[in-house]
Amino acid sequence: QVQLVESGGGLVQAGGSLRLSCAASGRTFSSYVMGWFRQAPGKEREFVAAISWSAGATYYADSVKGRFTISRDNAKNTVYLQMNSLKPEDTAVYCCAARPLPFHSGSYRYPHWGQGTQVTVSS
Repeated sequence: QVQLVESGGGLVQAGGSLRLSCAASGRTFSSYVMGWFRQAPGKEREFVAAISWSAGATYYADSVKGRFTISRDNAKNTVYLQMNSLKPEDTAVYCCAARPLPFHSGSYRYPHWGQGTQVTVSS
């Protein structure tokens, strides 16, 4: 059974940084894509970033390109989202998700989800 556990959220001032972690377990993820999505109050869930576990190919939403970096540590089975230059509009619950290759940005394409971690950016 796939388990995804996020951590690292919190409260930060605008311009600050946070690093989110997603610990994955329950299967081999070499043929999977790991994604980060976020959902702000009253808004739809949106794609943030993704990485293919084996090749390390990365994908980003335009809104975070140049500010966020997704990476993975194969030995720890953990995916990270480094978030720099945070803005108030980045405030949301951030969720880790997994799906078999190929990459897709639609959240409905991801069968496995973590519980989410809150990120709040104050102005």
